[in-house]
Amino acid sequence: MHSARTNPSRFIAVLAGAILLLPLAACDSKSKATPENFIAGLNAHFADHPDCLFPNPPIFPYETSDPAMTKQMNSLVTSQLLLVSVERDIHASRYTATDAGARVAPRFCYGHRIVTTIDSSTPPTPTNGFPETQVTYHYTMQDVPVWAKSTEVVAAFPDMAHATSGTASDKATLAGTITGWQVPD
Repeated sequence: MHSARTNPSRFIAVLAGAILLLPLAACDSKSKATPENFIAGLNAHFADHPDCLFPNPPIFPYETSDPAMTKQMNSLVTSQLLLVSVERDIHASRYTATDAGARVAPRFCYGHRIVTTIDSSTPPTPTNGFPETQVTYHYTMQDVPVWAKSTEVVAAFPDMAHATSGTASDKATLAGTITGWQVPD
């Protein structure tokens, strides 16, 4: 009986087969429903999707008489991102971006998430031709600008304050693809 050790051509065939299967095993590992793969997919998404104060941004110059919005906008005035002029006759404030504010207006993005843990996930089920799972995760915020750390801005934007606290959590849907888990668009 010949073994792979004594038959060089058989050894080469076994080695070549193993080498050819390596890329398939590597691709398969990215598509497995594991916390590590979910974290990789979420972090890839958040690298290009920063968190912002205004997901549906106001158009500047922006005018408001709403007390809650006035408080938020005035915190950005204190941080020297906006200028305000008050229209006393109509009880409204008009906001325009400063030179510094123009670089971050109108959305005022304050960093991007780095997922640290997956707390839970649902079993993947087929949706729109791809397996999908719902995950709950914890994250920290990366690249937070100085203005977003000011006492006034933190007080005026409680959602941002929580997101930048280091103890934030959220939920997301992930779809499994050949290249790994992704947030569907």
